Amino acid sequence: MFNDIGPLELVTIIVLAVLVFGPDKLPKVIQDVMRTIRKIREFSESAKEDIRQELGPEFKDFELEDLNPKTFIRKHLDSDELGLKEIRNGFDLKKEMAEVTDAVHSRDTDPSPSPSGSGAAGSGRLDMTKKPEDPGTDDRPPYDADAT
Repeated sequence: MFNDIGPLELVTIIVLAVLVFGPDKLPKVIQDVMRTIRKIREFSESAKEDIRQELGPEFKDFELEDLNPKTFIRKHLDSDELGLKEIRNGFDLKKEMAEVTDAVHSRDTDPSPSPSGSGAAGSGRLDMTKKPEDPGTDDRPPYDADAT
């Protein structure tokens, strides 16, 4: 509940409590606060039990904390049913980035020769650093009269 209160803040709260309530009334105030907190906890637990009873046996493992979106997502994504851990472990970001870098710098990472000739063109990569070959005088692009 008070996970983010440091020692300096705790000392400040104690000093303020002693100054406001006085050293003689402080134990009585602490007891009253603790009694109130216990009653609130008992009330919330009985409300949870009433909700579970009203929902029926299908929701016997239902927790109200699961209604928090972060908890709900964490619970369902951390389960091993989806196989997300295998997907997450199978993805190597460094390897993917190296492949992208090699593709940008037109280096072929696949050492196996391709049957179509050059390695970059055969692997489906386009070499952007090469200038396109000029077509010969006899190599005209196809002309479609209907398209113009």
